[in-house]
Parts: sequence; C-alpha cells; structure tokens
Amino acid sequence: MSNTLIVSTTSVTMPTPWESFYRSFISNKGAVLGLVIMLILVVVALFANFLAPHDPLRLYTGKEQLPPAIFGGEAQFIFGTDDAGRDTLSRVMYGTRYSLFIGLAATLLSAVVGVFLGLAAAFWPKRLGKFIMLINDIIMAYPSLLLAIIIAAILGPSMTNTIITIALVCLPPFIRLTRATAMVELQRDYVMASKVMGAGTIRLLFVTVLPNCLAPLIVQATMIFSSAILEAGAIGFLGFGVQPPLPEWGAMLGTARQYIQSNVWMAIFPGLAVFISALAINLMGDGLRDALDPKLKQVS
Repeated sequence: MSNTLIVSTTSVTMPTPWESFYRSFISNKGAVLGLVIMLILVVVALFANFLAPHDPLRLYTGKEQLPPAIFGGEAQFIFGTDDAGRDTLSRVMYGTRYSLFIGLAATLLSAVVGVFLGLAAAFWPKRLGKFIMLINDIIMAYPSLLLAIIIAAILGPSMTNTIITIALVCLPPFIRLTRATAMVELQRDYVMASKVMGAGTIRLLFVTVLPNCLAPLIVQATMIFSSAILEAGAIGFLGFGVQPPLPEWGAMLGTARQYIQSNVWMAIFPGLAVFISALAINLMGDGLRDALDPKLKQVS
C-alpha cells in the first residue's frame, strides 16, 4: 500500500499600491470626513449659481443687518444680511469659489516653483544650491503672515496679487522638502544607472528623480493648501486681498469687523467657512500622509 501525499498550495495575491493606498485612506475616518467636506465645498463652488438663493451682489434696501432666520430674521435670508443688505448665505456660497481658487492657484504656483528650485539646489549643491537655500532661509526668517502683509501691501490689493503673495510665502517648505528628498534619491543605484546609460540632466531630474519624491510632496501640498486658504482670509480681512463687494471670505470678515459687537453673525458664517475648509484639508492631509508613508501604515 502506498501513501499518497497531497500538498495544497494557496496563492496569496498581494494588493497593488493603489489598493494599499485606498485601504489605508478609507480606514482613516477623519480623512474620509475631510474628503466628504471638501467634495461638498467643491460642488458648492462649481454650482453656486444654482445653489445660492440670491444674487450675492444684490442690495435689498431696508434689509440691512438682518439676523439669521432662527434668531428673528426673515425666512428668505437664512443666514441674515450684511451691512449693505446682501444675503449672507449667498455670499458665503459664492465666496467658496474665490477662497478655494486662491488657495489652489497659490499652492500650485508655489509647488511648481518650489520643486524646480529644490531640484536645482539638490543637483548643483555647491554654488547654486547654497544661494537658493540662503534666500530660502531669509524668507523663513520672517513670520509668514507678516511677510504676506508686506508683499501684499507692495503689490497692491487684487486677487492676482493675493495669489502671488501667498505663493511666495509658501515657497520655503517646498524647496526644503524637495531638496532633502532629491538629495537622498540622487545617491540611489537607479540614478547612477541612468547616468551611465546617458540620461541628460532634465530627464534625470524630472523623469528619474522627481516621481520618487512625489509622495511627501503631495502631503506637503495638501498642508500648504490649508495654509493658503488661511493666509488668503487673513490678507482679505486686513484689506490687502480681494476687495469688496466681491464675496471672498476674508473680505467679508473685514467688512464685518466694525459690527462684531452689535451684529456678530456677520462674522460667524464666513469665519466658520474658513475654519471648516482648513480643517477638512488638514484631515485629508493626515490621511494622505498615513497612506503614502509605509512607515506609518498599520500592519494588519
């Protein structure tokens, strides 16, 4: 009699990088909440024309400084009206467009310039790198809000100048992170192999090295996006950003400043909008950091 040995093998399918990222991100409830809030804000920004109950620039004579409807105001003005009789809810909804656009544009501009300068500082560290990092350290020596106010005052109040101002203030983190990450990657064997195979400088930096630096840069961009919205609100509040009557959250807070003691609701709703958007982006950033950094992933 012969004994038959049966060996069963079970194939284990390893998750793809995208599946691993998705599972890690979804498991973070705060990140999911932040993503949902951001999607809602994006929808409000894109479809404010249809969602807003009133024209944000229309003046309702005799309806100035009405309180919210739940505090004795009129039903047609759910969040009340401002000092000129404009609907606060409509202005907050339209303000989502301005604030998100300013934050996104400033972040993208800062990221593009910062990544380029960071790669240059890493690839030519002796002279160009030292000069770039010296300028970077000088910018970082100033408090970001103070520097933003100075630059905005020099350039003048407008949306374009606000974007440029915030982009300049947010440059240092991108430069430092890109330089540090690229200097590590430049010592890898695959970079040496690319050099031996004749890869040029542009291909080496932007095709070989940069893709391997993207994970921390994406997380950094998310955090900068949040800071950019806060900076835009602060600049608008001080009168150096988007000018009234355009419904930008910071400008709305600046207008409501003189009525803060008598009609506090005029400042509550745009202030809440800034707070909620910044919080949502930070929650998303935490989730992205945990999902993109293998050292922070939980071993299941």
